[in-house]
Amino acid sequence: MIKVGNIFSDIPDALPDELIENILTTKEAIVKRIVSRGQASASNFWQDQAGNEWVLLLKGSAEILFKDVENPVMLRPGDYIYIPAHLKHRVEWTDPDEDTIWLAVHYLDINQTGDER
Repeated sequence: MIKVGNIFSDIPDALPDELIENILTTKEAIVKRIVSRGQASASNFWQDQAGNEWVLLLKGSAEILFKDVENPVMLRPGDYIYIPAHLKHRVEWTDPDEDTIWLAVHYLDINQTGDER
């Protein structure tokens, strides 16, 4: 089956929480659309993922903070970042005045075992 979608469509007017949608799920990878509007990770929370993540920021702006790194990384449209497995990080800030749209690819290295999902 062929499925066509648009990464910029079907975003709710009200977005009290981040919108996270799996666009594609396979045995090897998950591709997600994430829409943020001012949301951020809790200040005491660190994401620690079993798999790797590659993120492309398509719209808006955001900052990602890595544990034991003083300054967050600022992302703007077109910026991408690779986050290796178990590198602790969190979303420090997203633009509260416009949608921040991310394309995130979660995957395991070929020689890794386990399940990111």
